[in-house]
Amino acid sequence: MANTFKLKTKAGVTTLATVYTVPSSTTAIVLGCIIGNTTANSVNCTVTVSSDTSDTETNADVEVLTTTPIPGNSSLELLSGNKIVLQTTDLFKVFGSGAVDVCLSIMEIT
Repeated sequence: MANTFKLKTKAGVTTLATVYTVPSSTTAIVLGCIIGNTTANSVNCTVTVSSDTSDTETNADVEVLTTTPIPGNSSLELLSGNKIVLQTTDLFKVFGSGAVDVCLSIMEIT
């Protein structure tokens, strides 16, 4: 099994946007996530993990972060010291009530 570290980014998120989809035959570990507010005003941010696997224990959409304010021109580090395991076809999504940039560090196991 190969381990590949990757960086996924998405700029100017203002609607619910998929930042990362786990490829087929892959398990992914989310190692970190930084969300930057690129506006001068406070914005609210929601992070959702969507799972559509056949495993009934994990087949749900969950909000990892719910309507959390990020002050203007600042950033929020999500998962500080924690990790999220994602399975094939799982999605990592972000919503910003104003423009936010997302930086997602992952490790793919193939």
